[in-house]
Amino acid sequence: MSERTPVIAGNWKMFKTNTEAAAYVAEFLALVADARAVEIILCPPFTCLSAVRRELAGSSVRVAAQNMHFEVEGAYTGEVSAAMLKEIGISDVILGHSERRQYFCENDADLARKVTAAMAAGIRPILCVGESDQEREAGSTNDKLKSQLDGGLAAVTPGQLPDMLIAYEPIWAIGTGKTATPEIAEEAISFIRETLARQFNPEAAARVRILYGGSVSPGNIGELMAAENIDGALVGGASLDVGSFARIVKLG
Repeated sequence: MSERTPVIAGNWKMFKTNTEAAAYVAEFLALVADARAVEIILCPPFTCLSAVRRELAGSSVRVAAQNMHFEVEGAYTGEVSAAMLKEIGISDVILGHSERRQYFCENDADLARKVTAAMAAGIRPILCVGESDQEREAGSTNDKLKSQLDGGLAAVTPGQLPDMLIAYEPIWAIGTGKTATPEIAEEAISFIRETLARQFNPEAAARVRILYGGSVSPGNIGELMAAENIDGALVGGASLDVGSFARIVKLG
């Protein structure tokens, strides 16, 4: 197995004003000052991106947007482009989060275009995949994951794959308090890595980092990170509390 630096990302979703974000970052940096063996990403809402970027100046913490459009510019009210994010120093972008797929009808074809646009602008995509409760109960988890990977990564080359992140987020575990056991998460992420090995090549699949997301907390991060194929976490609700997220970073 290749060396894969752990990644802990905090997705704030539609929470925090600029004032709240600035206060959070100031406290957070002090709490994680000694966390050196992990890559940290904060994912604020669009309105907080510039403020968070300024507060993090001089630190190694990366800043991700929660979405972007695939076009360079155009009449797309309410959207932002990769160039707009790049100009304000954004390094990463979450693409295909289940909430975007569910509430805003995002599909794999559009996500493939977003992945391409992000990479072309020098922004690292964090592509989310995951099954619903019904799909898991029906035994179609692997089919769903393969379909999302085939579609969302359709334009990615083997050389590009290790330069992005994949996040496995079982929909039934997001914001529900339910967490996939380390065994369930490892099984799904192992399947994702095997699928990527067939879709691209074994070397690229061994190098790409795959995160788990879904009710991650300080209480379960240690067990999750002990799994062979889990390289980090995309944390939702628990990232809103600075103390909780700092503990997850340190334990991760």
